[in-house]
Amino acid sequence: MLNLILILLFQVDIEEKMQNAPDKGYEIGVVIGTYLPFVVLVIIAYFMFNRFKNRGDVD
Repeated sequence: MLNLILILLFQVDIEEKMQNAPDKGYEIGVVIGTYLPFVVLVIIAYFMFNRFKNRGDVD
């Protein structure tokens, strides 16, 4: 559900940038720059979750 909301929020901005892009290289940069922060946050959250889940000092 949250993914759908995020996609709908960012879809307009990405489509506008793609239409005004001077070439394909710019379009690729826009896509990478848009989705990379979310991917990095998901990876960090996954590693933090596993680290806290597998702690040995929890009773």
